[in-house]
Amino acid sequence: MNFMVVISDTLRRDFLGCYGNDWISTPNIDRFAEKCLVFDRAYSGSFPTVPHRRDVMTGRYTFKYTDWARMTPEEPVMAEMFGKAGYTTMLVADCPHIIENGFWFDKGFDGWEWIRGQESDRWKTSPAEPESPCDESKIRSARGLTRHHRRNVSWWRYEEDRFAARTMSEACRWLEDNYRENFFLYVDTFDPHEPWDAPQYFIDMYDPGYEGEVVDYPQYSYTDFLAAEELKHCRALYAAEVTLVDRWVGRLFQKVEDLGLLDNTMIVFTADHGFLLGEHEIIGKALIEYTEKGRKFSYIPLYSEISRVPWIVSAPGIKPGRTEAIVQAPDIMATFADAAGIDPPGGMDGKSFKGVVEGKKKKHREAAVSSPTIIRGGAADTQPAVTDGKWAAHLTGKKLGEGTDRAVDGLEKEGYGRQYEALLYDRENDPREETNAIKENNNVYQGLKEQFVKLLEEWGTEDKLIDAWR
Repeated sequence: MNFMVVISDTLRRDFLGCYGNDWISTPNIDRFAEKCLVFDRAYSGSFPTVPHRRDVMTGRYTFKYTDWARMTPEEPVMAEMFGKAGYTTMLVADCPHIIENGFWFDKGFDGWEWIRGQESDRWKTSPAEPESPCDESKIRSARGLTRHHRRNVSWWRYEEDRFAARTMSEACRWLEDNYRENFFLYVDTFDPHEPWDAPQYFIDMYDPGYEGEVVDYPQYSYTDFLAAEELKHCRALYAAEVTLVDRWVGRLFQKVEDLGLLDNTMIVFTADHGFLLGEHEIIGKALIEYTEKGRKFSYIPLYSEISRVPWIVSAPGIKPGRTEAIVQAPDIMATFADAAGIDPPGGMDGKSFKGVVEGKKKKHREAAVSSPTIIRGGAADTQPAVTDGKWAAHLTGKKLGEGTDRAVDGLEKEGYGRQYEALLYDRENDPREETNAIKENNNVYQGLKEQFVKLLEEWGTEDKLIDAWR
């Protein structure tokens, strides 16, 4: 048995045809899903980008003991687990945050390939002042992250130059060279994360004839800084990126099939989180304010557009279909170990969903927890989201002190000092999460909060951190 993880950053599940979307072109992922088991209740674990990858690689809910930070020597990782069992292990990624600045997420892999240039990657130095397609006051980190990115992509001419294309092409080449080995392959593309820079012909599929400003890397903010047509175009830019990802992830899936690997390979295709594109009057996945004194930051409730993720599993002999079993990122390592007959390292929080894949079980987890780090208050002002599939509770707890946070982009930011309201949504009857139902259903909220505390205890979380939620 071989094993593959394919991650697409910021990919909203409801923008895929296999999850009910009827206006965005994703034929390749949809066609692959027809051969797979599609999970309808998959959720982010540790949030956002870096913590999520750490969950995948360690099999742990890392929000309970760390934040946006580098991998440590002490943490056992999936690549090491497979390496000790004799597998050839490879990482192919264009997501910059897990590799740049010594973050060491290549730990344990026999080989790794970094596709250079995404967002914050300090790669190219020219042009010195790349042109912006809009008023820079509408752009997030216009003189920092965005300028780096525009320099890095200034040489592009063709679709094949884009990140998803280069990353998936490199993964295909690696498979051609190594498909006769027992392998573990981890593939990670930052698309459709912004800046949104798909080819114009994909953009024209969703907003033809647009002539206004192109806000391709918008502020994480309430949407009142955008005109209605600009916000509409943002959705088109994002949709175009989703189509771009579909085209090139489709190439990878086709290569797997061409090499005969569907018969002996388990594949998980997923994302770390989604993105708000005007829902709740917000664009982004957090709030960042730029002031003369620096950056101010606040998380926002992890609404379903953010916390629910695509999760598509292929495995030898799998019966195609759908399941409502609840799964999260730490479960990947546990499942792969189970399917490979490998003893996993101790300290994992993940649980194997192999029984679900085999059709022997219908349920997996009673509840899912999606959360930024809980190791401090202040800048984080953390509000974990706990869901049993029907209800979603956004919890409030005690602050543990002030501090800064590097989440979202790796840049240090001060906190807003924001005070959250406890929220409860009935996702079955209120899918847009517009009505806080806590007053009439406080017992449901308290029950989910008790489940959160119980899980923290089960995962060996420090008592002082659990006390903030008891």
